[in-house]
Amino acid sequence: MGLRTDIGLETPEANGTTGTHSGNLELDALIVGAGFGGIYLLHKLRDELGLNCKVFEAGKDLGGIWHWNGYPGARVDTNTPIYEYSIEKVWKSWTWEEKYPGFPELRKYFDHVDKQLDIKKDVAFNTRVVGAHFDENLSRWVVKTADGRTARSQYLILAIGFAAKRHFPNWKGLDTFDGVIHHSSFWPEGGVDVKGKKIAVVGTGSTGVQIAQESAHDGAAEVLVYQRTPNLALPMRQKKLTKEEQESKKSSYPQIFKDRMNTFAGFQYDFAKRKTLDDTPEERKAFYEKLWENGGFEFWLATYDDMLYVKEANREAYDFWAKKTRARIQDPVKRDILAPLEPPHAFGTKRPSLEQDYYEQFNKPNVNVIDIKNNPIIEIKPNGILTSDGNVREVDIIALATGFDSVTGGMKNLGLKDVNGVDIAEKWKLGTWTYLGMTCNGFPNMFFLYGSHGPTAFANGPSCVECQGNWIADAIAKLRKEKKEYINPTKEAEEVWRQKVTALSDKSLFPGTSSWYMGANVPGKPREQLNYTGGIPLYEKEIRASLSNWSGFVVA
Repeated sequence: MGLRTDIGLETPEANGTTGTHSGNLELDALIVGAGFGGIYLLHKLRDELGLNCKVFEAGKDLGGIWHWNGYPGARVDTNTPIYEYSIEKVWKSWTWEEKYPGFPELRKYFDHVDKQLDIKKDVAFNTRVVGAHFDENLSRWVVKTADGRTARSQYLILAIGFAAKRHFPNWKGLDTFDGVIHHSSFWPEGGVDVKGKKIAVVGTGSTGVQIAQESAHDGAAEVLVYQRTPNLALPMRQKKLTKEEQESKKSSYPQIFKDRMNTFAGFQYDFAKRKTLDDTPEERKAFYEKLWENGGFEFWLATYDDMLYVKEANREAYDFWAKKTRARIQDPVKRDILAPLEPPHAFGTKRPSLEQDYYEQFNKPNVNVIDIKNNPIIEIKPNGILTSDGNVREVDIIALATGFDSVTGGMKNLGLKDVNGVDIAEKWKLGTWTYLGMTCNGFPNMFFLYGSHGPTAFANGPSCVECQGNWIADAIAKLRKEKKEYINPTKEAEEVWRQKVTALSDKSLFPGTSSWYMGANVPGKPREQLNYTGGIPLYEKEIRASLSNWSGFVVA
């Protein structure tokens, strides 16, 4: 089966003449992307501000990442009700089945959102944006789609998320494999039957962990995990939820949603206001044990507030993680690859996955891990994977959990040009420049969210989306109230914001780790901090200050 690398291959209608809307739309605002961000902004701009808005979505349904992610075991790593909209009309009539929902339930949630907010009537599905530029004479964005349609709008809002462009390794022979091969984000809707088959899972980010864990459950004859860097995964503590227990807590939901915006990462918990080494070893162990037992990201985001900043503090966290994890792995060789005594990087500077019984799966004789940092993949053969030790491991299925050109890749893939006709991919060739993580110089009346230089990767998705979405809606409302038609950040403001993002990051341990946070997962991509690491409360304070007097913007 051929390897699919392009969205349009699954949706040929996106390249034809069909479409939900006419070929010449005239709009107040055009939103690209129908995930959490696009839906939220459609609701804010259409329902609250009364704007004429439409959404262009490359997929064939709502959900963004949860439309595309249908691989085995795909589920969110944020617990409910933190991972949902704070819109009362939506949460009041919805209950979850699990604490950490899987993709089928998340898709049902988006169906529910549609029923409550009437979203789909204003979404053009199977619509890929292939070009966009701001016409200064018309003071309008002119947006082209793959099937030849054109839309003009006063405002262009990019809500494509941070994982819109898939990353494919440049291995020789990738297109010669005779078996089944898929990128995790292009997994077939009907799934892939692994029973009695040998499956290779390449990559150990959250996706790789979930696919490997699920495949080992689903009766695969053999599961081979190709690992470059160990995932310092944390226990999920999954559980089923009842309607009754959720209904009994809903009176506190408004406060929960308010409180999440006052935490660093938009969760219901935050870093403890004390230092790691201020506690005695006994106190520290007891604190770690409590976080570990609670599960989720608490061991990462509710721990001592110096863990991500001080090497000695970080090492204490890693050593606890390693001791806990190594005790779960019986084979000494597998143990040293999956949970080495020496940290592969500072703990928490690569996003941990949440797992249910990932490490226990490696106690099965048919589940193995190959260390491709020391034994790299050389070539894909028709019958399997060749590594540098000369061994071809025969497999029937290859799951490429190789991630994305994260944070910046999606925006660089839209044919987005500035007022001088320069593509943003060219402008960002040597590094990323934004103002407030929501605007770019030379791209007037354009906003984006959940992307570069925002809290993005260090935040719960809905929390980040609502923080930025509210600001974008308020900015547009203010422009209209002041009868202003044009907003463009200055180059100087961009430079100051970039320096701020870098300075915040440089205080932490993040720059010392090669990760997608730093753009290091894609060969040739500039190595830089792509996310705002100051936390949501500080970010909110900064962006609101700018909105009060348009500091950093030219408004006319």
